Amino acid sequence: MNQKLMRLKTLLRFHTPCRHLHSLRQRTRAHWMHSFPSAYPVGTAQLYVPPWQTDMLIGTALSQYRFLSTKKKERTRKPQLSPTKPKTELEVWRGMTVKELAGAMNKDIDYIYEALLNTTINIDSLEADSHLDDIWIKEVIKKTGMKLRWSKLKQDKVRVNKDAVKRPPADPALLTPRSPVVTMMGHVDHGKTTLLDKLRKTQVAAMEAGGITQHIGAFLVSLPSGEKITFLDTPGHAAFSAMRARGAQVTDIIVLVVAADDGVMKQTIESIQHAKDAQVPIVLAINKCDKPDADPEKVKKELLAYDVVCEDYGGEVQAVPVSALTGDNLMAVAEATIALAEMLELKADPTGLVEGTIIESFTDKGRGPVTTAIIQRGTLRKGSILVAGMCWAKVRLMFDENGKTINEAYPSMPVVIVGWRDLPSAGDEILEVESESRAREVVDWRNFEKEQEKNKEDLKIIEEKRKEHQEAYQKARAQYGSLHWKKISYKKYLDRKKQNILKPKEKLERVSNVLPVIVKGDVDGSIEAILDIMDTYDVSHECELELIHFGVGDISENDINFAEIFNGIIYGFNVNVSNVIQQSAARKGIKIKLHKIIYRLIEDLKEELSSRLPCLVEEHKIGEASILATFFITEGKKKVPVAGCRVQKGQLEKQKKFKLIRNGHVIWKGSLTSLKHHKDDTSVIKTGMDCGLSLDGEKVEFKVGDEIICYEEKEIPAKTSWDPGF
Repeated sequence: MNQKLMRLKTLLRFHTPCRHLHSLRQRTRAHWMHSFPSAYPVGTAQLYVPPWQTDMLIGTALSQYRFLSTKKKERTRKPQLSPTKPKTELEVWRGMTVKELAGAMNKDIDYIYEALLNTTINIDSLEADSHLDDIWIKEVIKKTGMKLRWSKLKQDKVRVNKDAVKRPPADPALLTPRSPVVTMMGHVDHGKTTLLDKLRKTQVAAMEAGGITQHIGAFLVSLPSGEKITFLDTPGHAAFSAMRARGAQVTDIIVLVVAADDGVMKQTIESIQHAKDAQVPIVLAINKCDKPDADPEKVKKELLAYDVVCEDYGGEVQAVPVSALTGDNLMAVAEATIALAEMLELKADPTGLVEGTIIESFTDKGRGPVTTAIIQRGTLRKGSILVAGMCWAKVRLMFDENGKTINEAYPSMPVVIVGWRDLPSAGDEILEVESESRAREVVDWRNFEKEQEKNKEDLKIIEEKRKEHQEAYQKARAQYGSLHWKKISYKKYLDRKKQNILKPKEKLERVSNVLPVIVKGDVDGSIEAILDIMDTYDVSHECELELIHFGVGDISENDINFAEIFNGIIYGFNVNVSNVIQQSAARKGIKIKLHKIIYRLIEDLKEELSSRLPCLVEEHKIGEASILATFFITEGKKKVPVAGCRVQKGQLEKQKKFKLIRNGHVIWKGSLTSLKHHKDDTSVIKTGMDCGLSLDGEKVEFKVGDEIICYEEKEIPAKTSWDPGF
């Protein structure tokens, strides 16, 4: 076989010189025939080859032979097998994206797609940021001829932890006595704020919307004995569970207020649990003892079931019967609190960098972001640089709970701080740092950590979605089986068409079954409480509740734009709306609903959700008749079944709807084609009258004893089944 190939190559190399020789021969022959036309016969001329032409042919052949000999010698000098180049080693890691793999291979992204074309992976679903399984990474590298090497997880440049942390515990010699921080807790409307008003000689309860506390308040109360107590007043409503928990975490003592006429209620039990979780001692204040039906002993006995044992029953909890309305025995509550504080030996370090906790935060028009905080260590002064959560501040102004400007705030002292760059969240820890640059460094680090956590969560979600998509893709491929590719393409086209194209009515139903809302509140704690309630929404199958935006502060033009884009409703809690914003909302058809009581807002939200639900249809019976006989009449070429009936109750109206009942089961629903009394057509048959009727159902057969019910359908508004817990 190899010899034949060599011969063929030799012939191909001789092809060109032979073609030149043949052309030269033809021209020479023509010239010679023209010069000697009669010297030789034609046949002799064809056989004759001049000597000079033969020499040229031999010379050309020898030249080509020398050329071939030289080539053969060069071939013999070359080694038979050229050394193979070593494969390029490529370092990859698990979870690589398409873009990362293309970059590692120095290829473009299209190359990766081409390498995965004839595999089971869905190319259409791959994006540049899509993560690839190990099997597909191996497949791509295999097709490039490279060598695979797995590396450890890809690691970004390690950043040094720049976060601010609390100082080590202070030297006991530096500690000085401090005032106790006392939190008033209990069920709604049991008199916590009224009790505190009497101690402070204020009228806070009278100014509250709906007569209930909806914010956490911090107050410094000076007693006649000279002692000072910082009181935190927490809301008792079920909606403010997070506020109560936050109050319990920063307090030294909890005053549990229980009404003597109501006894232990739901939020009372929750407050006891908060105290146990925070390991804070309790002082029991049994309020409303001035009422005729008050029973303090009943309260003490009920509390035994929750491990709150009063001193009268051999426990350690001090129980003080009081009346916040009349002011009876109020000082006894304060004295019990001071006595417990002395037993606890409360001390703090007033030197060094400040540490504290934000109790509440809100945005003020003239001051910007404002926070109420409790100082726990150090002394806060103007110009201090603070960090809380993702925000930092240079303290410009400080106020006490009465709005008076102060220059210093000591441990256990409530203070209002102005100077925040952004609004921190209630419950954030306050730490003082050395400079503004250090504060920015801390905030940058915390934002970086938050972003890293979010990336991990997103990656986990993406991986779960990818697996779901892969399973769905494999399932879809299994359905196609061995179908021809044209049929598979057509089937995919029909599936896409079914998913994408919605009728106008279906689109309307889909839009009406979603309620987008925007929530604005006066303080961070209010927003927190409303969002906690919305988190309990668990009937998305009825109507989807979609929170598209929330924030602290008055309703702005930005909120109106959000609501217009998403066709949503704006709910405001204790906030204001300017005339300009109201006019803008009216022009764009945006609803703005303002409330000052939280449970009114939730009731309004429930009504709005209910309005999005399809109406329920109720049947109202108009008349009832029994079938006494059946027969047929001829109409054209058809035989029509007719029932002879007698009306037992109400009346039969031809324009209404009817149903046929047999043995308690409905076997037909529809309308009548005819209703006659004797031989006359009629529209109404009353009780006791006989009639003949026929139905619009051709295959329906009557039987003696069946019942005919005449009814009408009425639509009634549906109500959401969501129960927010109050």
